Amino acid sequence: MTTNTLIAKIWSFCDTLRDDGLGYNDYLEQLTYLLFLKMADENLNEFNLPAGCNWQSLKSQSKLEIGGYYEEILNKLAESGGMLKRIFAGAQNKIHDSAKLEKLITLIDAEDWTSKDVDIKGEIYESLLQKNAESSGAGQYFTPRPVIAAMVECTQPKPNETISDPSCGTGGFFLGTINYINQQKLTETQKKFLKFDAFHGWEIEKSTARLCLMNLFLHGIGDLKETPDIEVTDSLKAGVKKKVDLVLANPPFGISSSDIPTNDKKQADKEGYFLRDDFWVTTSNKQLAFLQHIVSMLNQNGRAAVVLPDNVLFEGGAGETIRKKLLEETNLHTILRLPTGIFYAQGVKANVLFLEKKPKTDDPATKEIWFYDYRTNIRHTPKKNPLRSEHLKDFVECYQPNNISKRVETWSESNKNGRWKKFTYEEIISRDKTNLDIFWLRDDNLIDLDNLPEPDELIDEIIENIQSALDSFKTIKGNLELNL
Repeated sequence: MTTNTLIAKIWSFCDTLRDDGLGYNDYLEQLTYLLFLKMADENLNEFNLPAGCNWQSLKSQSKLEIGGYYEEILNKLAESGGMLKRIFAGAQNKIHDSAKLEKLITLIDAEDWTSKDVDIKGEIYESLLQKNAESSGAGQYFTPRPVIAAMVECTQPKPNETISDPSCGTGGFFLGTINYINQQKLTETQKKFLKFDAFHGWEIEKSTARLCLMNLFLHGIGDLKETPDIEVTDSLKAGVKKKVDLVLANPPFGISSSDIPTNDKKQADKEGYFLRDDFWVTTSNKQLAFLQHIVSMLNQNGRAAVVLPDNVLFEGGAGETIRKKLLEETNLHTILRLPTGIFYAQGVKANVLFLEKKPKTDDPATKEIWFYDYRTNIRHTPKKNPLRSEHLKDFVECYQPNNISKRVETWSESNKNGRWKKFTYEEIISRDKTNLDIFWLRDDNLIDLDNLPEPDELIDEIIENIQSALDSFKTIKGNLELNL
């Protein structure tokens, strides 16, 4: 069965359970528990669950007993301590129709989940979030796997490095890193470090953190007694307790209406603020706050790759201050301009910023910034034309992960369609507000009236542009309220 067919089946069954009052989030939670038991069963040599808590015992129960037995398993796992307690704490059976629970177990049992080439759990989770967003207007989205793969390949995580994500979601960046590091030949010491000490994450949603822990556990991270460092809290408020070597992140987009981080001790005493004296400037913009937070998280010469929306590149006020500081104290050497239509939420125009933290000197740490424009004249949609890894292959090759000093521009006076172009620090700093929102390619759609996209694509683009404009207005409003 293909991934898409399996997801369609999962979706269809979710709609069946909605008739019993089970929402997408509840369904996703139950799916998480059952998938864990099934995948643990597929890896019997690695996981020793408490007696009677295995998949085979569950599926052998009669229709009348299966609901109660499932509840007993959840309770026993929640009391087992270590990783299992973290995953199953507070777990309850919310599928009260035993016939439907049995049908879902049969559906899951028909597949061999851990042998698939893709992270099917992540695929299903993201698809359910998309469906939930479409029905509720929540607009939630997670980082496309090809973007994660490109970010990991460019930053090249190494054995014995500490790796962090301050908004880790379901652990997509961690899973990409695990796959990358496991391709290398590791010593036993390095394997142990990867298993217990490499990853540090924060996730504000308890149910999402639960899936992150499950994903890590089933990918060999942690064991029944020791758990990876995943905290269920707001990482901006948690501050920086321990610096790390690498940050990979896609912080939540949007405006914070309360609990604003500030570097002003007097302002921190006011309601709605909290102190972050390691920040350069006070801001209600979440992305600008997370960008400062990520820089603070890094060791000297530590590096980061961060997905951020367009407004971070051009916003004035706090945004301009942060960009100037970023150029001074980090080597912001690369910006990847991502196309629209790759996230589940409408109107997302995002970029990936690659940087290294450098010791403070009188000279700016950034000497030049290389831009790769994978947006102009590029069209993707999550369903009809999804982003795939091969689409970012040219960017990774241009990036030169093994030696960025060997980079060569593909843009030139004789090739004005080149997507890879560098700008010096002097050119950047001379731009109004140190604006990093840079384009140089001609947009064919502005002039080619005979080759317009399909109507549904045009409508999607209009929606994206309107949503992007609304987000910008919210940013402006948030900054105005902050300054009142």
